[in-house]
Amino acid sequence: MGTVIDSHFLALTAIVTVGYQFLFFIITALLKIDKVTDFAGSTNFVILAVLTLVVKGSWHFRQVVLSLFVIIWGLRLGLFLLMRILRWGEDRRFDEMRTNLGKLAVFWIFQAVWVWTVSLPVTIVNASDRNPSVQARDIIGWIMWSIGIFVEATSDQQKLLFKNAEENRGKWCNAGLWKYSRHPNYFGEILLWWGIFVAATPVLKNAEWLVISGPIFLTLLLLFLSGLPLLEESADKKYGNVSAYIHYKRTTSPLILLPPSLYGNLPSWFKSTFLFELPLYSRSLPRESWNRRQQGNNAAKIS
Repeated sequence: MGTVIDSHFLALTAIVTVGYQFLFFIITALLKIDKVTDFAGSTNFVILAVLTLVVKGSWHFRQVVLSLFVIIWGLRLGLFLLMRILRWGEDRRFDEMRTNLGKLAVFWIFQAVWVWTVSLPVTIVNASDRNPSVQARDIIGWIMWSIGIFVEATSDQQKLLFKNAEENRGKWCNAGLWKYSRHPNYFGEILLWWGIFVAATPVLKNAEWLVISGPIFLTLLLLFLSGLPLLEESADKKYGNVSAYIHYKRTTSPLILLPPSLYGNLPSWFKSTFLFELPLYSRSLPRESWNRRQQGNNAAKIS
């Protein structure tokens, strides 16, 4: 009866996710450390993928492939973020949370929701009895994931090397893929999770299509809450009075990889409508810097 009731593993994955995140919440609350936060989130994805694959036990090709995609992504990102925080020290996102149990609890609850929701496409695929042959949607999804993981891993490594170089102390990263996007790592992450969803669609039926909420939730999270807004605000406060940074921001796409020569000459309405150049990402620019940026945009329009 229990198997019938939770045939999609929704309750199982929710219980495991809440338990796993609660364990790390206790650790961070007692020890007042934040070095394991991102590791706890990334590895939770791996646990859910392996758990649902093993519990179902059908080992269909599509289930194995998508589970491996999540395992590779989760382990790569989790280990990268863990080693980075161990090297760089504390995570400034938690400066106001370490001594505030309520705010800390809200963060961990939100992280549990993030893991469970974004994992939904793989959870449903692993729980499904349907096993249609490989379709074009599978291949398209696999290609999207492959490009996404490459972009995310490459940009993460490029930024790490840039920040570790002594001559780059106090500079913003504009090397490698960061020449073409202000946040290429987030572009890669969004792309790979949409790829997983696309590759999951051949088995989806009726209400199962609601798993699209996974990549949608991730995209909205990075675009409007914990991703781009926080990093743009931080960079604007540090470099907002530097003319070279204003030029970089005006000519570099916030998310999608594009040549600066192309992006810099696009009209503002096009950038904001189609390329996610939102006013939200410039709210912390000093007024003089904002005026210079607007003048640059106007000059681009005239030319």
